[in-house]
Amino acid sequence: MAGRRERQREATYAEIVSTARNLLAEGAELSLRAIAQRMGMTAPALYRYVASYQELVDLVAFEIDRAATADFVAAAARHPVDDPAARLIAAAAAFRRWALASPREFGLVFANPIADTACVRRDLLTSATSGHFMNGLLVEIWQHTDFPHPTLDELPTAVRAAVEDPLIPMDASVIERTDRGVLWIFMQAWQALYGVVTLEVFGHMDPRIIESAAMFVQMVHDWIPRIGLGKEADRLRALLAEEIARPS
Repeated sequence: MAGRRERQREATYAEIVSTARNLLAEGAELSLRAIAQRMGMTAPALYRYVASYQELVDLVAFEIDRAATADFVAAAARHPVDDPAARLIAAAAAFRRWALASPREFGLVFANPIADTACVRRDLLTSATSGHFMNGLLVEIWQHTDFPHPTLDELPTAVRAAVEDPLIPMDASVIERTDRGVLWIFMQAWQALYGVVTLEVFGHMDPRIIESAAMFVQMVHDWIPRIGLGKEADRLRALLAEEIARPS
């Protein structure tokens, strides 16, 4: 059982995250000073909990992602556990709804640099709650459909190294080494989802395309056969249309 001091510390972290989310929702500046002022603390006192602005962003981004994933899980839960394809469609649509409704939170989570060629922060690359959930659904689909994927020998050298020692949010131990080429498909699927949604969120797309969700819908349609679900395309496309029509 957590002691009194630990409970107080956890409560303070929760208040930091809540305050940061309120600032983001209000369109206000997110900074250590702004959070300290809103919480009635001095900046030096806040530094006992977060040592830098980057640490603040990492903390808030992780907690935002975790909270958002609860909505993705709830969306997926409307469908049977033995229907991972429907659960993935629902979760992907929920991801898009959240991103469009909370663009500053989305930006903090997914426009927060966590790796470059000089410094790879492995813990952040592998800990995203949303990534674990989405990749888990992809694993279930692959186990069900056994969709084709490249062998290790067919992959470029850098890609092979990346799938043999993956820096992605999932338990890669559930995939045998000889089948690790499937992780390259998972990475591409995430890039497709994230790429379309990012362009929509930041307005780098014709507004009519964003409003209609046409690019998002096309992306999902393109991926349905790629992950072995071609025979279910009509059902999944109808389901996607229902999910897109759901209010935010």
